[in-house]
Amino acid sequence: MIERELNHVVARRLEDRKAVIILGPRQVGKTTLLRDLVRDEPEVKWLTGDDPDTLALFDGITTTRLGAFLRGCRILVLDEAQRIPNVGMVIKLITDHVPETKVLATGSSSLELAHHTREALTGRKWEYLMLPLSFAELSRHHGRWEESRLLEHRLVYGSYPEVVVNSGDAEEVLLQLADSYLYKDILWLDSIKRPDALVRLVQAVAFQLGSEVSLNELSRTTGIDVKTVDKYLSILEQAFVLFRVGSFSRNLRSELGQARKIFFYDNGIRNAVIRQFQPIGNRADVGALWENYLMAERQKMKAYGQMRGNLWFWRTHRQAEIDLVEESDGQLRAFEFKWNPLQKAKLPKAFADAYPDAQFQVVHPKNFAEFLGVE
Repeated sequence: MIERELNHVVARRLEDRKAVIILGPRQVGKTTLLRDLVRDEPEVKWLTGDDPDTLALFDGITTTRLGAFLRGCRILVLDEAQRIPNVGMVIKLITDHVPETKVLATGSSSLELAHHTREALTGRKWEYLMLPLSFAELSRHHGRWEESRLLEHRLVYGSYPEVVVNSGDAEEVLLQLADSYLYKDILWLDSIKRPDALVRLVQAVAFQLGSEVSLNELSRTTGIDVKTVDKYLSILEQAFVLFRVGSFSRNLRSELGQARKIFFYDNGIRNAVIRQFQPIGNRADVGALWENYLMAERQKMKAYGQMRGNLWFWRTHRQAEIDLVEESDGQLRAFEFKWNPLQKAKLPKAFADAYPDAQFQVVHPKNFAEFLGVE
């Protein structure tokens, strides 16, 4: 078993009264993590929101019924809790009225679970995000050298646990994953009436990886109205399929202030969406894959507390650009991503003049491990 960053974090939370909420895509290991954590715990009840019996159990639940059901229960696990109606109120009742029972909940949709728990559980929960395996996690398991050697494979097939474990069947696993959580869970999530439109939108975003994305352009490409495009993108973000990055703009009129880029949390899912699994040497999109990989890994570092700050890209109307700008504790750092280590890059003069104290680094396959916090 590959040890996850959240193992020790969540383990430290088992002794207090607050509920623990673990959000993240399906199949990233949330259930496995909790099974490992409660393996030696006595008196554990395990329920899943995908089970009709669980839904019936909590229908019209009262504190009296909860107390009777949980009598002697040390830990209650609610897996895929976003499917349980009023789950936030259920967890609140347990936390307030059955304090001897610790609640651990997972969800594959922050749209549903966070919406139902945010107000109800104010001050009563710890919330964490779990994503596909990170370079740091894989390096601890395989060794840094071995994991670095697999970089090209990760750019194409990504880092979902099942893909990593079954690398020989990576393509088939990814196609099943993409179909399962992209087009089934998400369609259920918001009762989307036009699944074909959602598929077209995800594919359009995948083909524009690493480029600025306009809602109007996506609307024209997919034949979906702009408001629906924006709505679907928000749903895809809340289901942890993709994330949007805004443009950094502070001092210059020439800076793009409203532009957005869209990235996938996993390269393999992106490539599955467009059915493209060619080796890196045969691809024209290696630069976009490299950028997506590094941006997704940086998101994992943020999720697991290894870095703070916000992520942006930077570009001017004259096309001067920087792939990533981060700000933490008042310090700006700019990064340019180059797949070819020999390719030269320098900080654009407009950025250097506007932000003279900013640090600058080029990230390539020979130094990316340090960029991802692995020595």
